Amino acid sequence: MNTAHHVDELASEIDPAPPCVMVIFGGGGDLTHRKLIPALFHLTTKGLLSDNFAVVAVDRRELTSEAFRETIRAEVAEFFPDEFDPKVWASLAERIYYRQGDFADHQTYLDLGTYLADLDKQLGTPGSYLFYLATPPRFFCEITRHLSAAGLADESRDSWRRVIIEKPFGHDLESAKALNRELHEALGEHQIYRIDHYLGKETVQNIMVFRFANSFAEPMWNHRYMDHVQITVAESVGVEHRGDYYDQAGALRDMVPNHLLVLLQFLAMEPPTSFAAGAVRDEGLKVLRSIVPMSAEEVLTNAVRGQYGEGRGADGSPIPAYRSSPGVDPQSRTETFVAMKLMLDNWRWAGVPFYLRTGKRLPAQYSEIAIRYKRAPVQMFAKTPIDHLRSNTLTLRLQPNEGIEFSFGAKVPGPSMRLGKVRMNFSYSDYFGDAPATGYETLIYDCMNGDATLFKHADSVEAGWNLVEPILDVWHALPPRSFPNYAAGTWGPASSDELLARDGRKWRAVGGDRF
Repeated sequence: MNTAHHVDELASEIDPAPPCVMVIFGGGGDLTHRKLIPALFHLTTKGLLSDNFAVVAVDRRELTSEAFRETIRAEVAEFFPDEFDPKVWASLAERIYYRQGDFADHQTYLDLGTYLADLDKQLGTPGSYLFYLATPPRFFCEITRHLSAAGLADESRDSWRRVIIEKPFGHDLESAKALNRELHEALGEHQIYRIDHYLGKETVQNIMVFRFANSFAEPMWNHRYMDHVQITVAESVGVEHRGDYYDQAGALRDMVPNHLLVLLQFLAMEPPTSFAAGAVRDEGLKVLRSIVPMSAEEVLTNAVRGQYGEGRGADGSPIPAYRSSPGVDPQSRTETFVAMKLMLDNWRWAGVPFYLRTGKRLPAQYSEIAIRYKRAPVQMFAKTPIDHLRSNTLTLRLQPNEGIEFSFGAKVPGPSMRLGKVRMNFSYSDYFGDAPATGYETLIYDCMNGDATLFKHADSVEAGWNLVEPILDVWHALPPRSFPNYAAGTWGPASSDELLARDGRKWRAVGGDRF
């Protein structure tokens, strides 16, 4: 069967999202243009949006709806060069509207309420609204307060009101708690959808399917068989235009409480009683609460920080140091690389270390989870040329080339007993075709359907910051003395390798087949 046709058939079996209006605060921003509108176009292409659906983009710039549509058309066409259908775009574009407004002015929300009521009558939407806050975090609480005061957060039996916010969800534990308190003053927790686009990636969702839908996987998913786990989220780019934000955040705040701990939750959770949002989130929260917090002394040995200096790209071109980036302090002490060792205090993972690393200006744009199994006994091979058995490795690739790979030993053909390493490799593109996606399609669709499984709960946000807080405290008290300590285009500081070497291990060669 043609894979693309098969995927289309599968999409046709899914019901469209219910009628609603999606309001995007920050509609003129980069996130809206590059991710949100292309995601809505993709959902339209697959028939997953209701005919009774509209988008209202709100921003400060004065612009007509027609001009806004024309601006984003080119960007959608660029994102889907082989999939862009002018007819599909036209059907979506005629339902995209633009409103000028000041986020701090309450009149903006009163006018918006009137406008939405008119759209409901015009388009047959039932008063259900999805508010997407594609804005800087400083506007999150202000916007939700105004929405509540204007009655736009009020739900009835026949309509719902939901709000999506982007990370960062605070910059430490105290601010995360304060953010949750203020959000809860305006909204119920069931109305708040904290989005992490990593959960929109197919392989992240497939972790649960691989574990719980295949009988061979789960029996070996524990300390009896696994030696250790590595989670790598590597970025080849620098801070680009985010220097002002990044220099205040750093790699630890920017990546660990969100992306990396989310991956760890799905990888390490116990089987939920169902795929209902509450059941899945409860098991994920248990994982976070089972991670052993680091003492100040343990931070010095189990957490590594780095900052890139000058280096060269894969093509040999020079790369300037982080401190030369626009918006970055020339004497910045902000880390652009983090590695750490975490232990979970529960039966399943007793004694199994989880090594996490992430950084900017690394040699490749690559995200993966690599599980190394314990070696098999070697006694029966004692009198053969095989005196050392390699460990089996299961690799879950998140990007690029999403898929799953398993490596194991096989006999090399011939009269002698020689062992070769072979790989079974599943790639999504080989089986299901290269379906264009931004990573936001599933998350937006789920929010419209009221499915919060792939969104973060207030408790998990605070639990994540609780784990990061001791590291932040120690690093604040002891500023780094050696920054920059790794060259752009390399795999981070030497202390990252030493973190694993002390345990007799080493980082997997990303994209390779060896540890």
